[in-house]
Amino acid sequence: MVPPVAVSPLIKTARYSMLIAGIVYGKKRYDYLKPIGAEERRIEEEEKIIRQEQARIAKELAEANEDTILK
Repeated sequence: MVPPVAVSPLIKTARYSMLIAGIVYGKKRYDYLKPIGAEERRIEEEEKIIRQEQARIAKELAEANEDTILK
């Protein structure tokens, strides 16, 4: 086997710099998107409650219309 080649200090510095820059960017992006996602989940939960209430009302109306003496 061929012995490993020594990596240039410039390349090592560049790799670790990009790694740290990626971590910092990811943290900033996460902090930016987290409140947006929380707001979307809150709105979706409110809409879900409204849809459930509408479905319940529609079901009650359908049951009320079925029970007539005019069958």
